[in-house]
Amino acid sequence: MPAIDKADYAEAIGRLDNPMLIVTAAAGDERGGCLVGFSSPASLDPARFLVFISKRNRTYEVANAAQRLALHPVPEDAGDLAELFGGETGDEIDKFERCDWDPGPGGVPLLRRCRLRFHGPVVGRIDGGDHCGFLVEPDHLEDDLGFRPFRSGRGERIDPGHEP
Repeated sequence: MPAIDKADYAEAIGRLDNPMLIVTAAAGDERGGCLVGFSSPASLDPARFLVFISKRNRTYEVANAAQRLALHPVPEDAGDLAELFGGETGDEIDKFERCDWDPGPGGVPLLRRCRLRFHGPVVGRIDGGDHCGFLVEPDHLEDDLGFRPFRSGRGERIDPGHEP
């Protein structure tokens, strides 16, 4: 069976129009955060969520050293926040100087505009190829019952802050 065409696969995945998330991490004095399109609930009992971060992204390095991650589904009206965390790189700017956030447990940044968010320890990692999956076991949840997601179809228009 022939290998699938990468461009065709990327285009097909893009049509799924998944909710976009911003992942934040802290390790020592380092903070990182990026927009991600590959994520999924993994278990209800125990509660677990799997999020994939590009290995070319600076946040990947911070997340690898972090004890916990925060996951922020991006609200529909926060395109500017998605642009900041998806279109800029932490190698060049401090994204956290350009948005409102509070330190959470272990120093993990919690973005104020993302009213639906959850965070917890990393309990496993999966090599996904050009991305690494981080299995998070949330121990904190802040919910916004009126949440409407910023979807991946809109995120495709953001030029990545790092090389794809």
